[in-house]
Amino acid sequence: MLFGFLFIWIISTVGLLLVTKIVPGVRAHSIGDLFLAVLILGFINAFIRPLLWVLTLPLTVLSFGLFSLFINAFMIQLTAMIVPGFEVDDFPNAFMAAIIMVLFAIVGFIFVEWFLFGTVFWINFNSSHLGIGM
Repeated sequence: MLFGFLFIWIISTVGLLLVTKIVPGVRAHSIGDLFLAVLILGFINAFIRPLLWVLTLPLTVLSFGLFSLFINAFMIQLTAMIVPGFEVDDFPNAFMAAIIMVLFAIVGFIFVEWFLFGTVFWINFNSSHLGIGM
């Protein structure tokens, strides 16, 4: 369990570091500010984001999940408001940061599954659970 938290924190840190290098409107003044921003973003995603997911569930369903990018962008802007050494200029930059973070998380998940287990299992259905078993 500790490995999972540590891995998510490392992936988030590297992802946010990439975001600060790629998106011109997102800056961290120091590596310490970057680590603090990732830590605060993790707490915000753990406590505030689930509430926003529930409140915006109809919009998320109607947009086929794309509204979740707006929620992620808002979480990044909220982090920038809390952490003094982490800056996001405007919402389009936060939105671009959210897209890059999501793509990096997907790639990170695929590589971890591949390196640790030798293959990636996207869906694992067992026919006996579906009521089709013989």
